[in-house]
Amino acid sequence: MNIRLFSFVLGLMFLILISCNKKQETTITTKSSDMNIVFLHHSTGSYIWNGTKRTFFHKVASRISDRLSDMMTKSPRIPFHIQAHNAEHNTDYRITELPFPKKSPYGWNNYPYDYYNIWVKNAGIKPYMEEPTLEMLTQDYQTIIFKHCYPASNIQPDQDSADINSDVRTLANYKLQYNALKKKLHEFPDTKFILFTGAVQVQYYLPEDEAKRAKAFYDWTINEWNEEDDNIYLWDLYALQTEGGLYFKDDYALTPYNSHPGGDFSKRVSRLFANRIIDVVENDGKKTTLTGEILQ
Repeated sequence: MNIRLFSFVLGLMFLILISCNKKQETTITTKSSDMNIVFLHHSTGSYIWNGTKRTFFHKVASRISDRLSDMMTKSPRIPFHIQAHNAEHNTDYRITELPFPKKSPYGWNNYPYDYYNIWVKNAGIKPYMEEPTLEMLTQDYQTIIFKHCYPASNIQPDQDSADINSDVRTLANYKLQYNALKKKLHEFPDTKFILFTGAVQVQYYLPEDEAKRAKAFYDWTINEWNEEDDNIYLWDLYALQTEGGLYFKDDYALTPYNSHPGGDFSKRVSRLFANRIIDVVENDGKKTTLTGEILQ
């Protein structure tokens, strides 16, 4: 793309951003709805949120503003599915997305250590490095959804001892941080939390030993960490990505060399994700599988 065309694209995106400000303001959640839901995520989450293929223009827009990138996507699928449910069932569920943590000042990290660091170690009524704590988020949202980006699957061998305050990605550290997170989430029994199982990578980028540790952490999360009849629910992205294997299937990824979800996969699983959200809100997750398939 030459300089003139690139400048034109940037200018056009800027005009779109300005013209849509008023429209965007109407989507801000308020406590008057039946259920206010927030989805905390980064790039993998945006593919599923939008449920569509991301073009070159989406990529350029995302470098300018996450809001602008979303504006360029016609009817993001997750809000669309929630709104369709509202229309059919006379409910008023409202869902919004929030980059968490932001690129600055905290940094683009949303691994087990980072949720522990922000929500447990630095809990309180004030933000930590401009990021909202659970004490803040639970004032505005009754359902909070969070996830990790796929580098969380780059799990290293355990060190001599586990350290809950370490950002080194090991199974032992992850387990300590997850257990502390669970205890913290239980302090907010009136809030429902939905956690993605760990996003995994395509085989090209994930050594086998790391992939096996990612699978071990997934198994532990599903079979040991997860509890029935509490306020924490899982959505099983890992199972959808791998279908029983160790890696994000190449056919489902953006490319065999890019671990972001592809367009067809994103569209399909966004429906399952919406199913799971609605079921957690209405039935404590008892009428869907962990992947979001509706139980008959």
